[in-house]
Amino acid sequence: MSAPAVTRAISELETYLGVRLLTRTTRIVRATEAGIRYLEDARRVITEADEADEAVSGITTEPRGRLAITAPALFGRMFVTPIIVEYLQRYPAVNAASLFVDRVVNMIEEGLDLGLRIGHLPDSSMKAIRVGQVRTVVCATPAYLSAHGAPVTPDQLHAHTIITTSGISPVPEWRFVHQNKTSAIRMTPRLTLTTNDAAIEAVLAGFGITRLLSYQIAPYLACGKLEIVLQDYEPAPCLSMSFTVKTGRQQQKYAHSSTWP
Repeated sequence: MSAPAVTRAISELETYLGVRLLTRTTRIVRATEAGIRYLEDARRVITEADEADEAVSGITTEPRGRLAITAPALFGRMFVTPIIVEYLQRYPAVNAASLFVDRVVNMIEEGLDLGLRIGHLPDSSMKAIRVGQVRTVVCATPAYLSAHGAPVTPDQLHAHTIITTSGISPVPEWRFVHQNKTSAIRMTPRLTLTTNDAAIEAVLAGFGITRLLSYQIAPYLACGKLEIVLQDYEPAPCLSMSFTVKTGRQQQKYAHSSTWP
């Protein structure tokens, strides 16, 4: 359909429904809350009709088509990419696209089927499957701690060189919990970076202390290149890791993903 035809069809649909589905400006067209809900419901109806067609015609349920996945950037590189490759090798009729970014994306608006989320999940029509949890940790190299001393309490961080990332800490305020009491320490970072990869490189160089998620530094903890400090003050509870998936046929279509290693 041409763009004018689409615009006319949507306008007629809005008139029929008596509600605005899109917000239009001279620069952008964005779905309203009602429009997003209507899109979700319409897709569900269509996929359920497709399921009925497939059940009658006896089409195989083996995954096929395009699978779009989102995850945090570093987690996607470290863990999701190898799984995607194995999945595609197992199911040759599937093509995959990934969006690895350190921001919360709207899966409906961006056409995503499966997402890995870390932290609190807002209410959604998506189905969430909890797959694990991670800790928020403060770390540095053994050499840095030997030269400058390891902080014993969060207040002592003010005497250290602090590295922050805008991805995990858009506001340089680190929260700690000790004996059921929560405290917030406003940091004055010497170095602020936009990616966790860069923060890891800076801390590995012995420049200072940073705060990251436990999975991001797991390989460096295992080989002794980094050490965790202030473990007794780590925020609780740990952050949940969950897969969010579309309901309906998309969920069934990629149900095999629950067997991923």
